[in-house]
Amino acid sequence: MTSFRRHAEWHRTDRIGWLRAAVLGANDGIVSTASLVVGVAAAHANHEAILVAAVAGLVAGAMSMAAGEYVSVHSQADTESADLSRERAELVSDPAAELRELTAIYVARGLEQTLARQVAERLTAHDALGAHARDELGISATLSARPVQAALASAVSFAIGALLPLAVTALAPAQGLIAWVCGTSLVFLALLGAIAARAGGAGVAMGAWRVTFWGALAMAITAGVGAAFGAVT
Repeated sequence: MTSFRRHAEWHRTDRIGWLRAAVLGANDGIVSTASLVVGVAAAHANHEAILVAAVAGLVAGAMSMAAGEYVSVHSQADTESADLSRERAELVSDPAAELRELTAIYVARGLEQTLARQVAERLTAHDALGAHARDELGISATLSARPVQAALASAVSFAIGALLPLAVTALAPAQGLIAWVCGTSLVFLALLGAIAARAGGAGVAMGAWRVTFWGALAMAITAGVGAAFGAVT
């Protein structure tokens, strides 16, 4: 008797929802907090004021990321829900037309008309709404919107990212604080970019470079603004 062993697979798309939110949150946490510290320090503020600004930036940023991500992803979820409701109604009102529509999709993907019809009939009998959601609307369980998960991932990852330059700000000497924060933050960003690229299957060097470049640009511009305001005062 032949035994069959299930072939286990894992795909990077399984993690795309939380990975995107986590990477975006951590990147923003590092860049925004480091830039805030550098900008305030460039304006010649004292060390205590810089720390207060960094802590406030961490809290405000984490809450902003959570709220923004929740609203954004919830809008996507609402759109998906509306599309599914419409599809459900169409399956009830005109199932024959929906079957032809599904058949046409499979024909366009390369199946012969007869086979496409058979596949459409079998999938419709098994789970009509699921077949249309997946093959007509492009909605799947893997890529569906999860607002709460995205909001929590963004807030937590932002806070973790922001803690890194905040810790450097607290521990580094006031003399040379800008250099310490900029240098360590660029290292953190490079590591984050490399890890994110590795997890997503992209090139590690390019992932590290693009994150580091934009982080350095943000800190440089903020330092320039801070220095200009410091000179005015």
